[in-house]
Amino acid sequence: MKEHLIVFDTTLRDGEQSPGASMTADEKIRIARLLERMRVDVIEAGFPAASPGDFDAVRQVAAQITESRVCGLARANDADVRRAAEAVKPARASRIHTFIATSPIHMREKLRMQPEQVIERAVAAVKLARQFTDDVEFSPEDAGRSEFEFLCRILEQVIDAGATTINIPDTVGYTLPTQFGETIARLRATVPNADKAVFSVHCHNDLGLAVANSLSAVLNGARQVECTINGLGERAGNASLEEIVMAVRTRQDVFECDTGIDTTQIVPISRLVSNVTGFPVQPNKAIVGANAFSHEAGIHQDGVIKNRETYEIMRAEDVGWHANRMVLGKHSGRNAVRERLKALGIEFTSEEELNRTFARFKELADKKHEIFDDDLQALVTDAASAERHERFRLVSVGASAQTGEAPDAEVTLVVDGGEVHARATGSGMVDATFRAIESLVASGSELTLYSVNAITSGSDAQGEVSVRLSRDGRIVNGHGADTDIVIASAKAYIDALNGFAETGERKHPQAGVAV
Repeated sequence: MKEHLIVFDTTLRDGEQSPGASMTADEKIRIARLLERMRVDVIEAGFPAASPGDFDAVRQVAAQITESRVCGLARANDADVRRAAEAVKPARASRIHTFIATSPIHMREKLRMQPEQVIERAVAAVKLARQFTDDVEFSPEDAGRSEFEFLCRILEQVIDAGATTINIPDTVGYTLPTQFGETIARLRATVPNADKAVFSVHCHNDLGLAVANSLSAVLNGARQVECTINGLGERAGNASLEEIVMAVRTRQDVFECDTGIDTTQIVPISRLVSNVTGFPVQPNKAIVGANAFSHEAGIHQDGVIKNRETYEIMRAEDVGWHANRMVLGKHSGRNAVRERLKALGIEFTSEEELNRTFARFKELADKKHEIFDDDLQALVTDAASAERHERFRLVSVGASAQTGEAPDAEVTLVVDGGEVHARATGSGMVDATFRAIESLVASGSELTLYSVNAITSGSDAQGEVSVRLSRDGRIVNGHGADTDIVIASAKAYIDALNGFAETGERKHPQAGVAV
């Protein structure tokens, strides 16, 4: 009988800390529902003390998720712990995850605390958290660079205080697989009460070793892995959920444990997260990349034709690559669209929401002959963006380019209820469009990212555009999708501008610090 490996997904918390990856409450709920369908054990929904918006998002996820445990992150102080407790209170099953740094450099330079003070703060936070839930996780931040003896001391005391999960983070991606695995084994053997807690790991990918370190830890007794969809996260990201899950599932000859994950949901949720965040999945990404199950070399093709297992260690169908095509078009009805979106993990809270999405579907169906699941994901994201506070609304955009002439664009917007027009030239049609928009809104923002991704193949494919704007230290992301890339670009830029108009934006209280 295989032991259960707990999958702790932190896409909605650590993944959201990627610059420009901030998610609305509705987007978090969409992703959380698919994580629940995937049978993720624990969903870390956010950092409730970070902002009123993040508190509200965690609370909404906690209220709507019933099959997975919902977790809120808290620094080791009373205010954070109480805020996290309040946010996860509606959950059927809740967890509070508290942390404090334990490496010499962090204690000395960041916390300005003595080791004994750190232990005292950690123990107090765990005891307080236990007043609200019987499931408390503790993380010694930067454990990879912490002194082993000190780690043993603080872990023993937080377990005595009631911590049920001990998470060992390689916060800065510093350790090597053999070293990290040995650390887990030594901690489990040395901490006197180690048997009273589940040991967990949370690895960052600064050296490209997050998955390798996580798997090494599992081989040495860790029974929870913290990870994100597509490896999303601060700096170089976190350990990738799909890679860990499929490595453990594929190599059952090596691992004494397995997850309860429904792997057929891996590709759909990868696409959803990519769509929501605007971070495209690289084609050669393991498991979920477009080329993951493609064979170009003749030798490989010949082998796969004769026996798939000659060059494929997994079945594409097992991770959700099957049934990607959706046979719907302009004659399809509202119910057919609703049912297909439901199969993709997207459900509507009202008929009005469905009607808005269906209207956009009809518009797209008039432009495209074939509709794919990825088109639908983009459609829902585009519809959700349109529901933002609309200080600015795109009415029309026309652009032209001719060899030897400067490209130009004419834009019509509704700004604060009034219609305005502008024309501008630029180095390309998109540049001209952005210049025209800026001449009307004078946002004073800087464009720090412009990304275009073809959602499906074919010359009639939707283009999905992500833009990132920066102003006064605040970063917002905007998304737009259309079969015309200039229109998609204008939509994305307007979406980001409307993001500046929203209140309660998420601001991380410890900028640059991951757990």
